[in-house]
Order: sequence, then structure tokens, then C-alpha cells
Amino acid sequence: MEGILLLIVIGAVAGWLASFIIPNGFGLIGTIIVGIIGGVLAGHFLGGVLSITSNPLVNSIIVGFVGAVILLFILRLVKAA
Repeated sequence: MEGILLLIVIGAVAGWLASFIIPNGFGLIGTIIVGIIGGVLAGHFLGGVLSITSNPLVNSIIVGFVGAVILLFILRLVKAA
């Protein structure tokens, strides 16, 4: 249960930070979902590369942020096409 709650909080923070770089109109729930999906994708593909700090929580937020920015960029490209 704690893991799911932590995933939601990290996703919310990552999505919220990413929305400053690439604004979206998804609202709070959409931003959390983008942050979670972006974090999972980035963690899978970039997890070892983006280990910047020794704090796993900060690393999770950074990886989630990068993943959310990439995901928002892709969604914007798909929406524009």
C-alpha cells in the first residue's frame, strides 16, 4: 500500500514539474497519470543512466520528471498530427 501511495506522490510531483516545461491541459489526475507513466517508462529505459544523487526518492522524482517531459512531448506531437 505504501508503494502505491509513494508512486502516486512521485508521479504527481514529476508530472507537476514537467507541466512547467511543457504545459498541458490534463488537469490534476491527468498530470499524475502522465508523471506515473513517464516515470515508469523512464525508469525502465533510463534508470541506470540518470542516477544523479544517492537519495532514491530524489532520483525517482528526477527520472519521473524526465520521463514525463518526454511523454508530454510525444503526446503533443501526436496531438498536433
